[in-house]
Amino acid sequence: MGAEGQPNKKTIISRVNGYHGSTVAGASLGGMTYMHEQGDLPIPGVVHIPQPYWFGEGGDMTPDEFGIWAAEQLEKKILELGVENVGAFIAEPIQGAGGVIVPPDSYWPKIKEILSRYDILFAADEVICGFGRTSEWFGSDFYGLKPDMMTIAKGLTSGYVPMGGLIVRDEIVAVLNEGGDFNHGFTYSGHPVAAAVALENIRILREEKIVERVKSETAPYLQKRLRELSDHPLVGEVRGVGLLGAIELVKDKVTRERYTDKGAGMICRTFCFDNGLIMRAVGDTMIIAPPLVISFAEIDELVEKARKCLDLTLAVLQG
Repeated sequence: MGAEGQPNKKTIISRVNGYHGSTVAGASLGGMTYMHEQGDLPIPGVVHIPQPYWFGEGGDMTPDEFGIWAAEQLEKKILELGVENVGAFIAEPIQGAGGVIVPPDSYWPKIKEILSRYDILFAADEVICGFGRTSEWFGSDFYGLKPDMMTIAKGLTSGYVPMGGLIVRDEIVAVLNEGGDFNHGFTYSGHPVAAAVALENIRILREEKIVERVKSETAPYLQKRLRELSDHPLVGEVRGVGLLGAIELVKDKVTRERYTDKGAGMICRTFCFDNGLIMRAVGDTMIIAPPLVISFAEIDELVEKARKCLDLTLAVLQG
């Protein structure tokens, strides 16, 4: 354990535009500026590095070049703070609420290398990516990550009952046990109803091989159909993994210039809702996360409605 016997290793490094909850601590770990402004956050001991958002921030770099650059910001921050002061790095395998930010292929291998070099703990936020969303059981499986801790929620119960948790490596638990009481209880910790629902949900996922079907059938089909929208004049990029997807709305497909002060994302979202489609707007990025049991026919309907709503949005923006 790299942090054992080093009481100064307390600072947690996170990422700009990451999301880790809305409590004071959770919002501090997250990198949402507007949430920080609401409560004079982040709290001490949390710092942020740039996100691996190539489309929005990669400039003239290739995706792989940008992925390396973004990962190297972790090493830069570790050295700036001092290795002896850094406790952990926390990140979502794929940023969800931040806009389905799928990192370049070069990003996670470089991050793993840096964490190993400096013996820094890694906490993977699997609240969105966990339980089949990426077509693997966890986003960490998809990227070959070996986290020391994983936060879990949403897919744990498929949302039927609220439940969240933290999976912790045995070595960390052993260190915690040596330190006496670890005060971290909640009013509803270990609630038997939530636990029963989670167990039944996981049983269904396993026995009906839902995650396997996502991987072999529906995820490849969704990603193929979704990318057909790339030819739309309003679309700058379509990206996604598993049953996650994002569509970037732009004024100029080549330069990635946005429609300024137009609210393109919210215009599109309104048309989506009016036409029976749930797509969330994160700025001018439209994101989707359909249920793991979505059918081929429903994917076809999703893409057809998305194209219709893009047409309607473009007409307003150019009107």
